[in-house]
Amino acid sequence: MVMTDYSIAVLLPCYNEGTSIARVVLDFRTVLPGARIYVYDNNSTDDTAQQAALAGATVVPSPRQGKGNVVRQMFSDIEADIYLMADGDGTYDASKAPDLIEKLVSENLDMVVGTRKDVKQDAGRKGHAFGNKLFNRIYRFAFGDDFSDIFSGYRAFNRRFAKSFPAESPGFEIETEMSVHASILRLPIGEIECDYGRREEGSESKLSTFGDGFKILRMIFMMMKETRPFAFFGVISVGLLMTSLVFIIPVLIEYFQTGLVERAPSWVAGMTLILASMMAFTAGMILDSLARSRAEQKRIFYLSIDSSRGEGGIQHGLRLHERRDRAQPLNQGPMSRARSKD
Repeated sequence: MVMTDYSIAVLLPCYNEGTSIARVVLDFRTVLPGARIYVYDNNSTDDTAQQAALAGATVVPSPRQGKGNVVRQMFSDIEADIYLMADGDGTYDASKAPDLIEKLVSENLDMVVGTRKDVKQDAGRKGHAFGNKLFNRIYRFAFGDDFSDIFSGYRAFNRRFAKSFPAESPGFEIETEMSVHASILRLPIGEIECDYGRREEGSESKLSTFGDGFKILRMIFMMMKETRPFAFFGVISVGLLMTSLVFIIPVLIEYFQTGLVERAPSWVAGMTLILASMMAFTAGMILDSLARSRAEQKRIFYLSIDSSRGEGGIQHGLRLHERRDRAQPLNQGPMSRARSKD
């Protein structure tokens, strides 16, 4: 792959990363010399902006606090063929960036995730390692096994993904939302394992084990409710039905033995839970139809965006089509060539 054929933007959301950001910028400039590097400064109180500018990055202020808010602004502001996102703390291996982009382009993927090697054994804190294991299992149960590391912030995207991604999360839940977006639309994605380093001495993690863990868990359940309502409300319906049996079965046993119902409150409670179970099941069925319609609309919007249309993107797209046409076998029909162009 020739890197100069593509407009590449390296996006680095930062908050108080003055001790590491200069090295991160220089590392990415070394491995991606033709890329534009943007540091989005999220109200840092240290010298993050100055260090990034001195290292040659374009510094953009991002006043709305939270990583999700920064990502939303980055994807809105920047036009490119390929977006590479990483953190400014120096924990991600910049030398893997060409590999992520190569895989993205050569396999016609929408997103490639740089999964963090051994992060589930040691994520810097024991609580973080446990959280990674737990939340990845919950994600696989809710949305499938597309990803092995839903929290990695090291990702490469094409333009179509970046411009169709809604980015509703305000904080560290943003990586989870990216993963859900890809899983729900069944987008082609890939993963490459990368070394996961340590922060610079004096740099502290902004992630709260319990606070942000609760927000991420809430995001997973909210996204499941929005995108898979039948499964979400189905679980609730089954739970209510099982609970109702705890109240109803003893009353039925007593009735068949004595012909009397002496636990009327238990019977009423059980029947109420059955009605609630039926309501949850019905709500899941109705909302599932709406969710399917919404997914179709998102898919249509996603397909309306060119995968490459950044700086020089139109000319690059023409070059791609020309190369693909020349690569077609002589006995391939026009319909096959049309599909390959799509």
